[in-house]
Formats: sequence, C-alpha cells, structure tokens
Amino acid sequence: MLDKNRLNRVLHQMAKMGVHQMMITDPNAVFYMTGKWIHPGERFLALYIAENREPVLFVNELFYFPEEVGAKKVYFSDTDDILPLIKTVVDPAQKLGVDKTMAAKFLLLMMEGGAAAGYVNGSLAVDTTRAMKDEAEREKMRVSSHVNDLAMAQFRELIHAGVTEQEVAVQMLDIYKKLGASRYSFDPIVAFGANAADGHHMPDGTVLKEGDCVLLDVGCVVDDYCSDMTRTFFYKREPDALQKEVYNLTRRANETAEEMLKAGIPLCSVDKTARDIITEGGYGKCFTHRLGHFIGIEDHEFGDVSLANKNLTAVGNTFSIEPGIYVQGKVGVRIEDLVLITENGHEVLNHYPKDIDVIG
Repeated sequence: MLDKNRLNRVLHQMAKMGVHQMMITDPNAVFYMTGKWIHPGERFLALYIAENREPVLFVNELFYFPEEVGAKKVYFSDTDDILPLIKTVVDPAQKLGVDKTMAAKFLLLMMEGGAAAGYVNGSLAVDTTRAMKDEAEREKMRVSSHVNDLAMAQFRELIHAGVTEQEVAVQMLDIYKKLGASRYSFDPIVAFGANAADGHHMPDGTVLKEGDCVLLDVGCVVDDYCSDMTRTFFYKREPDALQKEVYNLTRRANETAEEMLKAGIPLCSVDKTARDIITEGGYGKCFTHRLGHFIGIEDHEFGDVSLANKNLTAVGNTFSIEPGIYVQGKVGVRIEDLVLITENGHEVLNHYPKDIDVIG
C-alpha cells in the first residue's frame, strides 16, 4: 500500500526543486512507494504523483494484480498507444519531473506528443528521500546485516586445503537461504592470495594455498533489503610482515572512519579521514576506490562516501565503510561494515569480528 509518509516526503523534496508533478519509473522506487514489486522489462511502468492529486500507477495488463496499492491503476495492453492515457493525467501546463531510469523511447514520446510544458530530472526528490531510512527500513537493514554476520561465520568454514574460489562461491547462496535470505544482493567476491589485490575479482579456478589472504565480500537480501560486508582472512599461517602491516592499517582506517560518524558532517571528510591514514602509512596509491556507497533496497543506491561528495550525513543514511589496500601481485585487504546514522551518532550494523583470523 502506498506509504503516505514517504509520498509526502518525496512531494516535499519536489516542492524544494520547483517540481509540481513527477513520473517515477524505477521499479525499485515504485516498490519503495507502493510496496508492490513490478518488473516491466521493456514495457512502460510509471507512478505519477503530484501535490493534492491522486497518485496514478500506469502498468501493463500483463502485470495485472487485484490488490489495492493506494494509487489509481491505469492498465494498458501491448498494442495500446499509451500517450493518450498519459495525457489524461499529466498537467500539460506544468513541467513534468522524470527520473533517471525513464527509457528515452517513452520520454521522447511524451516530449513529441506535448504531454507537459517541459521536462526536468526529478530523481533527487526520490533519491534523497530513499537515502534517509525510516524506522521500518532501519530494522530491516539490521536484520539483513545480522544474517550476513551469521553467513560469514559459515563461509569461513568453507575455506580448506585444495578448494577453489568458485567452489566456495557456489555454496554461499544455499547458506544464505537456510538463514532466511531470498537471494544475493550482489555476486559474491571470493579472492585468494594475489587475486585479492583486484578490488572486484570474480571467483575463478584459483586453488587456495598456504599463506594466502582470503577476501570475502558478500551480501544478501532479507525482506527486500540488502546487506554487504567484507572480511579478509589468512590461511594456515600467521600473516607475514607485509600482510600484517596492510591488514592493521586497513582496519585502523575502517574503525577510525566509523568512530567519527554522526549527523551533519561532510561525507567527503569521512573518506579523507580513512584515506589519510592509509596514505600516511605509505599505501595511498593502493587505495583505489571511494570509501563507501549507500545501500538499502539496492546494494548501491544514490549517495556515496567519497572525496567528491560534499553533502552532509543525515539521520537514516545507511552506507558502507570499506577501505582497502591492494598491493598488486602480493596481497589485498578490504574490511567493510554497514553503518547507520542515528539521532545520537551512528550504529555499526555488522558485528562479525575484525581481529586477524588465521583459518586452518
């Protein structure tokens, strides 16, 4: 059912932007607003919203559903011309906000057909609202991260002599599902040894060997909300001097950045804090990505923790803190938690230990 609080928050953001009507086409945002998942493929899907007007959901009759969603449903077939339907709803005297996912074929149809007085990118009205998680969302994020913590403990047990990265990865989904998750939030990263220096290495046939670091970057979806966590282990023996130096530096960057978190601080300052620690430790060039990304219904949502983002943290923001050091051909370490900005500071959603852990 359409969440009135979320609707009002989006309308408030639209008003601040000078946008008085909007078409939301992103299925994730439609779900966020209505609680209904519709995956239209190449077909048109849009939730029309405007202040003091009834929301309207345009949906192909292939996806017919009987339940109410708090919006008037306008169905159409594959052979219908949708432009006349749209023009019965959209105010032609006003500009129309559209989101960044609207297909050009539909936007051009409306532009050429004169459906509105003009068109503006209204994505931020939805994106900034979604970035501030309400209490129901915060609890779902906690649960999803708890499942990820439990799963990490079981993933650790998959590491043994002779195993390959792929063999570990293919067992993860079954573990997640037994713990109550529905699916991955992204394809898991399993990287042994020098492969861990590739920040987005995809599991292959690499066989585990003694002395390897083992990087696991994993996440699942529970009740429609994502988790994401990275831990780096070592196999069979204590890390050597380089591995230990890199690990401890990465952990310090992770924990120092987390400790400073509260509402009202520039996101760029959080990235800088972690990056300065790694740079001063001599590995600045080996930290090759932003510190974090926002997360919720999608694993990567609008907003990030980077030197380029001058926006201030706000209550309800949920994002990753994931510094990494990647020494090509030798070792890669990343340590990642999800963190929620609260009224009183912050809450780290992951509780899986970060001490150096030697498997086997």
